[in-house]
Amino acid sequence: MRGLILGLVAGLMAFAAQADIYVSSDGKGGFVLSNVHRPGRHYDRVISERPTAGGPVNAQLITGRPYADLVAAAALAHGVPQALLHALIKAESGYNPKARSAKGAAGLMQLMPDTAKEMGVKDVLDPQANVQGGARYLKRMLTLFDNDITLAVAAYNAGPEAVLSRGRVVPPFAETQRYVPNVLRDYRLLRGLAGDAPL
Repeated sequence: MRGLILGLVAGLMAFAAQADIYVSSDGKGGFVLSNVHRPGRHYDRVISERPTAGGPVNAQLITGRPYADLVAAAALAHGVPQALLHALIKAESGYNPKARSAKGAAGLMQLMPDTAKEMGVKDVLDPQANVQGGARYLKRMLTLFDNDITLAVAAYNAGPEAVLSRGRVVPPFAETQRYVPNVLRDYRLLRGLAGDAPL
């Protein structure tokens, strides 16, 4: 009987939003299904909620951010995660399209002049051009570091040579040591992942 119930639950879950499903006995030989674990009852979890690999659990976290349409288009065009682009933009410029650093980086994704030129960005203060160029550069870093997100983020901040010359580890620069965890924390948040979930 329990096998039949588990089969029905699995079938129903194919059509419903993912959630934890528990089963317990009603004391009369029947079973009670619930998505709520109530105190004082013995439950067996039969289905565990898992974030989907394709995107965030709460898509509003991404669609509610500034420049969501530009970021989505750039992510699609260059095959990089939207959530990672948003995390980089937040860390780089705080979504300020006119941001400039003392070192000469500019725009939403804080492109350096040489990087902007190499990525074909003529106006670094144009949000669309800047995000497209930043996404193109991020894709290059992901490819260079075999899709290791941690190293790609470190290279985005410190430059790829700083990562390569140290044997493919996050460089020991104070700024990069702060930057990488901040970006990865925001990336996990947008993906609906736990703070220590593998990337």
